[in-house]
Amino acid sequence: MNQQSAQTTLQGKLDDRSALVGIVGLGYVGLPLAQAFIDAGYRVLGFDVDSSKVEKLLAGESYIGHLSSEWVTRCIGEKLFEPTASMKRLAEPDAILICVPTPLSESRDPDLSYVESTAEQIATRLRPGQLVVLESTTYPGTTRDVMLPILSKSELTCGEDYFLAYSPEREDPGNPDFTAGGIPKVVGGYDEASAKLAENLYGKAVSKVVPVASCEVAEACKVLENTYRAVNIALVNELKKLFDHIGIDVWDVIEAAKTKPFGFQAFYPGPGLGGHCIPIDPFYLSWVARKNDMPTRFIELTGEVNTSMPEYVVQRVARALNDVEKSVKGSKICILGMAYKRDVDDPRESPSFRLLELLAAQGAQISYSDPHIPHLPGMRHFNVPDLHSSELTQAYLNEQDCVLISTDHSAFDYELIGRHSKLVVDTRNAMHRVAAPAATVVKA
Repeated sequence: MNQQSAQTTLQGKLDDRSALVGIVGLGYVGLPLAQAFIDAGYRVLGFDVDSSKVEKLLAGESYIGHLSSEWVTRCIGEKLFEPTASMKRLAEPDAILICVPTPLSESRDPDLSYVESTAEQIATRLRPGQLVVLESTTYPGTTRDVMLPILSKSELTCGEDYFLAYSPEREDPGNPDFTAGGIPKVVGGYDEASAKLAENLYGKAVSKVVPVASCEVAEACKVLENTYRAVNIALVNELKKLFDHIGIDVWDVIEAAKTKPFGFQAFYPGPGLGGHCIPIDPFYLSWVARKNDMPTRFIELTGEVNTSMPEYVVQRVARALNDVEKSVKGSKICILGMAYKRDVDDPRESPSFRLLELLAAQGAQISYSDPHIPHLPGMRHFNVPDLHSSELTQAYLNEQDCVLISTDHSAFDYELIGRHSKLVVDTRNAMHRVAAPAATVVKA
């Protein structure tokens, strides 16, 4: 099949919505993306090597809080969405969107094993007329230098027989104002034909497509977005430590500073960074810098500041307990919120797990409460005990020596917490809404 006929055929399928969209990785990025394409009138074939996810979806069960089980049941029943664990079916979709994890290794090097494995699976089944788009966050050059050589094993020619692009995911879990279909999508193609097809595909499903000059620009865009956030969060985290030392409330300072209508954007401190993006993505850029013998001092310093925050919070807990003549050892401490972000069920890289580890190592009796995470899941980098979420009752709060607010879910009754807790260590300024708490409240 020549370039013109392959491109024209795929273009026609995209235009009349007859194209089958394949999404590899049905997690916090892939499943909302499936919803966006289904809403746009496409059928979606979803792939995931985790058969338990596929089984839940086939049973009409959603495992992501902001996507309802009713939606899953309806889409499967109407044959708009089909989840599968069989990678043998990768020849079926006309467009394959890759949304697999890109974690860091123990030495903070990029771990592209999921991307490479997916590309190998696609290469064995790649057919003329397919568009392959990588969405997983990675370093500039991955699409061209990693994906392309693997896909070339198919002996098909990129830009003629099949097409290749990069479009970074921009999912914002828990934010109803920014669903997958409502967020502008940056798209960079391997060549002009690939770029145009990817722009056309996403243009049907998202609010706006932002075409850029290359895959590398699109890849660098995503890393820049999250490095920007990481650096600014590190700044306010460092200032929090300083202002606490000299008796100034950092939250009051930020509220005052953000009244300036230009030149300032508010970022907020916390117990550390969580989620897949901000704690990880900047180190993809620093890895590229090391390969090119260039320092990235801001990124490295940012990592040091943000990863030190759980230790700082534990120190504040120890000081607060000491002030009431208790030690961490033997104290009953409830961690409020195990998700990394308010009102979501996503525990990835959550600093709450590090807080749990540190406090348990000092002999604390740890429990937790999180309505979005009823049972602690296994985590890649943490030793996780077998704990279930505790209900926040008057009796439960009375039993705790310290309540540590790590994630400020809206579902928590902060008035109840303020009335019936003895000591609250607040990393999110959540207790500001309680006028006169009976508990001793310490900001951390």
